Amino acid sequence: MKALILVDIQYDFTTGGNLEVKDGESIIPLVNRLQEQFELVVATQDWHPSNHLSFASNHQGRKPFETITLNGLEQRLWPDHCVQGTHGAEFHDALDMKRVAAIFRKGMDPSVDSYSGFYDNGRLHNTGLAGYLRDRGVTDVFVVGLAGDYCVYFTARDALLEGFACTVIADATRSISEDGFRQATSDLQSHGGVIIESRALLP
Repeated sequence: MKALILVDIQYDFTTGGNLEVKDGESIIPLVNRLQEQFELVVATQDWHPSNHLSFASNHQGRKPFETITLNGLEQRLWPDHCVQGTHGAEFHDALDMKRVAAIFRKGMDPSVDSYSGFYDNGRLHNTGLAGYLRDRGVTDVFVVGLAGDYCVYFTARDALLEGFACTVIADATRSISEDGFRQATSDLQSHGGVIIESRALLP
């Protein structure tokens, strides 16, 4: 079975959000169309406590986008975003959620960031996504969403590590950095990932 993973299509990653990805909401009509091509659709949701240590505001004298070491891992500091219970953490209203069978929240441990929909960045905790997909007989996953060079990339990379065939639908993602997305897709391809455009799937 093939599954579609919708990564972090939340207000804080779209225009006007606290960690805006340029034109992030522009993928939503395409993502809605793509859902119709899959038997199973799941979504990930960034869901941070306000004291999350990836937030620059929780480090005195630090600014967003600086890099520190956090519990032995390199950590880019971000603006506060996708804080539990806030509007910014909600899925965008334009996103069709009717076909989404399950939502996997990530980033809830304040001591470690979590880009991937499968594991936190230290691989200390898993979200249960891999087991859920296996239980439903999924062999192939397709990944779309925000941002292409961070959470989409790390979700796709972990899908490959978990043994799933993985495809990123490039025009159904938007990235913080286009250079970063090129590097990400090159790395995924070197590990067996596939990068396509949506026209390969849509009638």
